[in-house]
Amino acid sequence: MELILKKDVDKLGFADDVVEVKNGYGRNYLIPRGFAVLSTPSTRKQLEEKLKQQAYKERKNVEDAKEKAEKAEQLEVKLTAKAQNNGKMFGSISAADLSEALGKKEVDIDKKYISILGGNIKRLGQYEAKLRFHRDVITSLTFDVVAEA
Repeated sequence: MELILKKDVDKLGFADDVVEVKNGYGRNYLIPRGFAVLSTPSTRKQLEEKLKQQAYKERKNVEDAKEKAEKAEQLEVKLTAKAQNNGKMFGSISAADLSEALGKKEVDIDKKYISILGGNIKRLGQYEAKLRFHRDVITSLTFDVVAEA
């Protein structure tokens, strides 16, 4: 089944992508929840017109995203957490915590666009995260998790 995505769908594609999925996934999940529409000749024409109109706006968005990514790459981020003597933390550090720390340093990014390699962090140390500012602009950020004094 060929569908046109209306919203970004994790591990499938971005908004306005034409994707091929199994019939049940499309009919029972994507279409009812408003994530996609059936790809027909008329919807493809509408998509082409929409993409033409968005081309200029898209260039500006990419430029802004690249500026944010360059700023984020140069940041030195340290998150503090309560921890035991052996380095194991009480609780964990998630993408939301990293998003909040970046927001304090004037790099605004939603937590859903942050992917911490290895999932939630439960030990002190240095970690890496992927930040997606735009579909074409993805950068890596290395950050430290240190114990509270």
